[in-house]
Amino acid sequence: MNKSNFETTPLHTLNPLNRFSDRAENYVKYRPSYPADAINIILEGLDRNSQIVAADIGAGTGISSRLLAERGVNVIAIEPNVEMREAAQTHPLVEFSDGTAEFTKLAEQSVDLVTCFQAFHWFNPEPALSEFHRILKPSGRLAVVWNNRDKEDDLTVEYSRIVREASKNHPAESRMQSVEPLVATHNFLNIREYTFTYRQQLDLTGLIGRAKSVSYLPSEGLADKKLIDNFQELYQRFCDENGFVYLVYRTSVHLAEPIN
Repeated sequence: MNKSNFETTPLHTLNPLNRFSDRAENYVKYRPSYPADAINIILEGLDRNSQIVAADIGAGTGISSRLLAERGVNVIAIEPNVEMREAAQTHPLVEFSDGTAEFTKLAEQSVDLVTCFQAFHWFNPEPALSEFHRILKPSGRLAVVWNNRDKEDDLTVEYSRIVREASKNHPAESRMQSVEPLVATHNFLNIREYTFTYRQQLDLTGLIGRAKSVSYLPSEGLADKKLIDNFQELYQRFCDENGFVYLVYRTSVHLAEPIN
C-alpha cells in the first residue's frame, strides 16, 4: 500500500477489533484518565430520578466505564476484544459485554447515555451512529470524547513527534478526532463541544508504557529499541526533581441528542 492510500484508509478497516490484543497490560497501567469536569458535563442535566444506564462503546479496559460508575451510573461496557475485557479492573456497576459499535446487541431504546472515549475514530461511523440512535432512549444523550495531545506544551509536542516518526505517520495520528461523521449525521442534533485540560503524571516506565499502549507503534526489534531510546532521552530532558514528566491533553467532549 503506498503512502497516499495508507493516509486515506478508513481507520475502521485497520483491524480495530484485535489490534490492541498485545497492548492490554500497558493499556491498563498507562493510558490516561479523563478530567472530572469532562464527566460532569457528560452527566449534567440527565434525569437522576432513577439510575442512569450508560453504554460505554469501545470501552477497552474500562477506564471511562469506571469513571462513570463512580458517579453512580450503571455501565454496560461494550468491548469486542477479549484480552482487553479480561484485563479490565472490576467495578460493581460495570458489566462488560462482547459487542461492537455497529452491533452492540443491546435492546432498542434501552440506555440513557452512549459514550465513546478515545474510540469513535475506530468505528465504521454511519452504522455505528445508527446503532447509537437505536439503543438510546428519546431523552438520551451521546458523548464522544478524545484526549488530544496538547500542541503547545514542549514535552507533549516532542512526545508526539517521536510517536509520529515511529508510527511512520499512521493515519490515526492525523485523524484521531474524527468528528465529521457526527456533525454530518441525520441521527443526532444539538451537537456542541467542550474542552478541558488534563495532565498525566508519568515516571520513565510510565512514559515508555504509555507509548507501548498505542496499537500502531512497534513492539519489537530495532524500531522498538529506537523508540525506547528516544523516550529515555526525552525523560532525561524534562523530568522534574521528583522524577516525573507530564503529558498534557486537551480533552474534547462532543455532546448530542438523538433525533426523534
